[in-house]
Amino acid sequence: MNNNPQQKNLEVTKRILPTILATAIFMQMLDSTILNTSLPAIARDLNQSPLNMQNAIIGYVLTLAVFMPVSGFLSDKFGTKKVFIFALIVFTLGSLFCALSGNLTQLVLSRMIQGIGGSLMTPVGKLALVKTFPKKDLLKAMNFAIIPALIGPVLGPLVGGYMVDYLSWHWIFLINIPMGLVGILLSLRYMPDYRSKVIDFDLRGFLIFASASLLLSVSLELLGDVVYTTPALGVMLLGVTMLYFYYRHATSD
Repeated sequence: MNNNPQQKNLEVTKRILPTILATAIFMQMLDSTILNTSLPAIARDLNQSPLNMQNAIIGYVLTLAVFMPVSGFLSDKFGTKKVFIFALIVFTLGSLFCALSGNLTQLVLSRMIQGIGGSLMTPVGKLALVKTFPKKDLLKAMNFAIIPALIGPVLGPLVGGYMVDYLSWHWIFLINIPMGLVGILLSLRYMPDYRSKVIDFDLRGFLIFASASLLLSVSLELLGDVVYTTPALGVMLLGVTMLYFYYRHATSD
């Protein structure tokens, strides 16, 4: 029998950590599609056209794309535990703000707050998982944690449609609050705090990569509408060009 307290704590962390990450991934992936079937109801309530409501989806996706590259630097500087809990708090507050939104501008801004939290949750959580599990156990733990990534996008439209029909559209965001609180409480107790040697933040590289991510994400959104096919291809070309500049920048160091 192993009576080492540190070893016991590590074993408990190994059991709980995949669940914490699975909760975070589920919330993020659920929110990537839950609005799809809810837009007409939200549009009526906010006196907007359904077409304008696409901004709430685009704002969330673009924020994810822009801020995700910063997650590694922040976890190295402040530690995985602080950054992950901060991300959960931001995402949960963003969900609350979405539910309280009284107009489209407030909803889009609240979705962007969600996106900031979501952009940090998954990569930092995965980093903690990689550093906690040995190679022989990592695949099993990662497979368990990413199952919600497959389920969330499928359940999103179903859950959103059900809540709009039988409750109200506000509940598609309020559903995140109890999950977020559970994730925060578990993280306070079980999320390991890993840090690495902090290197200077590559602001120029971040701006180039963020621009490329932004342009490519916009182009993919525009490609969903036949009317915007030509502009979308132009935006995509700009995005690919920025990726090339980022490659040149990264390999020149």
